[in-house]
Amino acid sequence: MSRDTLVLTESTYYILLCLTTPKHGYAMMQQIEQLTNGRVTIGPGTMYGVLKNLIEKRWIEVEETIGRQKIYALTEEGHHVCLQEKQRLEEVLHHAKQLLEEGYR
Repeated sequence: MSRDTLVLTESTYYILLCLTTPKHGYAMMQQIEQLTNGRVTIGPGTMYGVLKNLIEKRWIEVEETIGRQKIYALTEEGHHVCLQEKQRLEEVLHHAKQLLEEGYR
C-alpha cells in the first residue's frame, strides 16, 4: 500500500457515504444503522467528533443551519475521497476472493 493511500475507518466512510445527499447528524446515524442492518451504530459523541474532523479536512461542510440543527454536505474533495476508498475496498475484496477461492482446498 502506498503512502498516499488513505484508509478510512468504517464510521468515517459510512458518514461520508451518507452525505451524498445533505443531511443532519441524527439522520446519518439512522441511515447508517438501516444500511448495515444494525451492524454499525454510531452514537452522538462519535458522530459529532467525526463530523468536526471531516469539516477540518474540508471533506464536508455545513450547508445550512436551522436553529441548532446543522445540515452537512459532501465537498468535491470529500467525494473524491469516497471514490478512492471505494476503489481500495474493491481491490481488497478482489484479493480476498482470489486467495480464498484459489488457496482454500
